[in-house]
Parts: sequence; C-alpha cells; structure tokens
Amino acid sequence: MNQILISEKVYVTPDMKKKKKLFKIEFIMSVFLLCVLSSYAIYAEYDRNKSEEVSKEILDSMSFTPSGEKKLVQQDAIVVILNKDKKQASSIQQVVEQDVPVPEVQKNVASDGTEYYTIGQISIPSINVNYPILSTWSIDLLKISACKFWGPNPNEVGNLCIIGHNYRNSKFFSKVPTLENGAQIQITDLTGRTITYEVYDKYTIDPTDVGCTSQKTDGQKEITLITCTNDSKQRVVVKARAIE
Repeated sequence: MNQILISEKVYVTPDMKKKKKLFKIEFIMSVFLLCVLSSYAIYAEYDRNKSEEVSKEILDSMSFTPSGEKKLVQQDAIVVILNKDKKQASSIQQVVEQDVPVPEVQKNVASDGTEYYTIGQISIPSINVNYPILSTWSIDLLKISACKFWGPNPNEVGNLCIIGHNYRNSKFFSKVPTLENGAQIQITDLTGRTITYEVYDKYTIDPTDVGCTSQKTDGQKEITLITCTNDSKQRVVVKARAIE
C-alpha cells in the first residue's frame, strides 16, 4: 500500500514576522545587558580588591608612638664664657632628651602617592576585620577603609562612631551586622595602646537617624559601628563598651 506524504505549506503572516523580529531584538538586548552587568560586577569586585590593597598599605605604613617615650635631639644652646674683664656669649650644639609628641592624626602615604590621615586601627578577630581608621569620612574615603564619623579619638572618654561599607561579602564592615552581644572589638590608638570593647547592643535605624552618635556615655569609653543593611535601605548600629 503506497503512502502519500502531504506537506502543508506554512504561511508566515506579517504579525508572525513582527513577533520574530521583536524576539530577536529582545534576545540581543538581553545578551547585551547580561554582558554589561557582568562587566560591572567584575569591575566592582576589582575596584573593591584594589581598595582593600590600599587599606592594607596604609595599615602596614602606620607607626605607633608610646606615650612618654623619649628621644635624643640636638638643639642650640647659648653659653657664657668668662674672658678676663668681659663676658663672651657663644652658641653651641648640645644633645638633650625630649618627650616624643604623640600626634592626634598620622599621615600615611600609599604607593600611588595619595596621602591618607589615620587616628588608629580597628580589629574584630571573630569576623576577620583589621583596618586603619581614617581621621575623617567622605564617599571616596569610605571606599578605602573604615572612617571616623563622629566623637573623640580612639580610646578616649566618649562615643567614637566609626562607619564602613557593607559590600555583602567579606570586606570592610560587611560582617559587622552578624556581631552579637558579647563580641569583642579591639581599638588601637596612635600610642600603640589597645583597648578591648564588648558589644552590648545592636539595632537598625533610618539613614537620617543620628541618635546613636550621642556623646552621653556617663564618663565611659564607647564605640559605635555603623554600616548599611544588606538592602542598603537602613543602617545597622553596633554599640560596644570598653572592658579594660
């Protein structure tokens, strides 16, 4: 028995042509956007890694001057020499001991020549945080390291407020929102003195709420860490008190 194969011709209507064209355009745009987003993500990660390197450079270049340390310095001195009936004054150089002044801010120069000013170091071993604390803050400085936002210098009476980025990875203050009460934070000032602070509170606030920066600490030394929530809509505040 013979079989006759009959094929039907498919007619492409104008509407079908239009849909096919739109599909191609949407597909090309999707691929293009995917490439753009991938490139941006790669560049952002590269930029963050570079910032991390700069932060480590600053940390490695920091020096600490113990309070009360002395150094030998040369200075001019005037001596009076008796010469028969008259006195003669003469200038000489003498070596004396002087206290080394401890600066409130230290200048550190990165390998690219950029100058950064630091006031100390923050370390949180439990979340692998170890960064210099820059003396002031700006959008650009926050990309480099943790920054002083408000309050006294490290390890002084009052509430030192420190801000840092949450990149939702392991860098900068990304893991700060995971800290719980009892976690320990170490702050080292420019004299090399390290004080341990213990977390006693954590909460979220609106970006415009600055109540956490209050300096009413009842004469105690406190620190406040501030970073973004993972969706960047609010701020996570971590409060800690010195346990020296």
